[in-house]
Amino acid sequence: MRSKKLAMLVILALLNLLYMKAPTSSTLSDDNKPPFKQNLPLPRIKPPFKQNVPLPRTRSATSRSIVSVVVSDQLEKEESDPLVPPPKATKSERISWFRRKLPELEILKSTTKSKRFHGRVLELYNKNCSAQFFMVWLSPAKSFGPREMLAVDTLFTTNHGACLVILSNSLDSPRGSTILKPLLDQGFNLVAVTLDIPFLVKNTPAEAWLKKLKSGKMDPGSIPLFMNLSDLTRLAVLYKYGGIYLDTDIIFLNSMTGLRNAIGAQSLHPRTKRWTRLNNAVMVFDLHHPLMREFLQEYSTTFDGNRWGYNSPYLVSRVINRLGGQKPEYNLTIFPPDAFYPVNWLKIPSLFKKPVTTREAKWVEKTVQEMKEGSYMIHLWNKVTRKMKIEEGSVMHRLISTHCTVCGNITESHT
Repeated sequence: MRSKKLAMLVILALLNLLYMKAPTSSTLSDDNKPPFKQNLPLPRIKPPFKQNVPLPRTRSATSRSIVSVVVSDQLEKEESDPLVPPPKATKSERISWFRRKLPELEILKSTTKSKRFHGRVLELYNKNCSAQFFMVWLSPAKSFGPREMLAVDTLFTTNHGACLVILSNSLDSPRGSTILKPLLDQGFNLVAVTLDIPFLVKNTPAEAWLKKLKSGKMDPGSIPLFMNLSDLTRLAVLYKYGGIYLDTDIIFLNSMTGLRNAIGAQSLHPRTKRWTRLNNAVMVFDLHHPLMREFLQEYSTTFDGNRWGYNSPYLVSRVINRLGGQKPEYNLTIFPPDAFYPVNWLKIPSLFKKPVTTREAKWVEKTVQEMKEGSYMIHLWNKVTRKMKIEEGSVMHRLISTHCTVCGNITESHT
C-alpha cells in the first residue's frame, strides 16, 4: 500500500514538472555577514548558592530532485504520524492504537544506522571542545527553520570552540545536511545524529520504562509521544555523556562554557524569592551526575503521558524540591530566572515590537543592555512567538543582529 502511494507521488511530481515551472530553492543568505563577536564577560548573576567552576574539556532543480523532495516530505509525514495519538481517544483505545503502531516506530529500536550513535558522538567530542552541547529534534527536517538555525548560530558565535550534537533522525539525512549546510560551511563543530534510545537508557532506571512501553501494555498518553521522548532523551544523553542540553528556541547572549551542574529557575516566590518552578529547557550536568539518575528514576516510575509538563519542568522541580539541591555531591547551582529565562512567556511578545516613542526607545536600550550584562540567553517560548515578526529596532532585532552569521534578513526570515 505504501509503495503504491509513493509511486503516485512520483507520477504527480513528474506531471508537475512538465506543466509548471520548477520551484527555485532558497537558502539562508550569508551575504554581508557580521564578524564573529568576541565573548562578553560572564553575566554578573549571583546564584542562590555555590558558584560554578569551569566545565572540564573532553575529548539544482531536476525532475529527480523534485521527486526526491516530494517523496521525502511524505516519508517524513508518515514517520511522525505514529507518534501523535488519535484525538479524544480513551485510555484503552490509545493502548490498542499504540500496540498497532509499535512495529512502525523505528525511533524505539536500535537499527544499523542508530548503532553508529555512540561512535559519532565521541568522534565529535574528541575535537577538544570548549564545551559539549546537545539539542533534540524529533520533528521532520523541513520544520527546522530560521528560529532553530538562529539558536545554533548564536550558540557558536557566543561559545567559541564548542561542539554540538543534534539528536535527530530526520536531520541525519541528505535533506538535513542541506538544511544545516550554511552552519557547517562556517566551520562549526556540528553533527546531526540518529539517536539510539535503547542504547541511551541501557543500565539506567529508564530502561524498565522503555521495556514496558515497547510491550504495548502501557498508556502512551494523549500528549504526542515525541514530546515525552524528547524529555527522556535529554535526561539520558546528559547522564551518559555530560554537558549542556538546550531547547532549540533559545538565543544566546553570553558564553556558557564555564558552567557546571546548573539548572535555571523559571519563576520565584514574590516574597521569599525562593524558586517556585525550575525548567528543563537548559541543563548543565557532569557525566553520571547523581541528580540525572534521580531524574531518570522519576521519569520511569511516575510517567504520565496525559499531563503537559509533568515529565519535564515539573519533573525536575519536584525531584530537586524533594531531595534538596545543596548536598555536597550535587555541587548544584540553581540560577535565578534572569540567567536563562529573563522574560516569561506572557511578556515575551514585547521584545519583538519596534519602539514608536522616545520612552519606548529608552526602554529598548535599557532592556538590551541589561540582558547583555545579566543573561546567558533568552528563551523565545516558541509556542507564543513562532509566528511573530521580529521588527527592526526591537529588543530582539538589536540582540540578534550582533550574534548572527547565517540568518540573513532577520526581520523577514524569522516569521
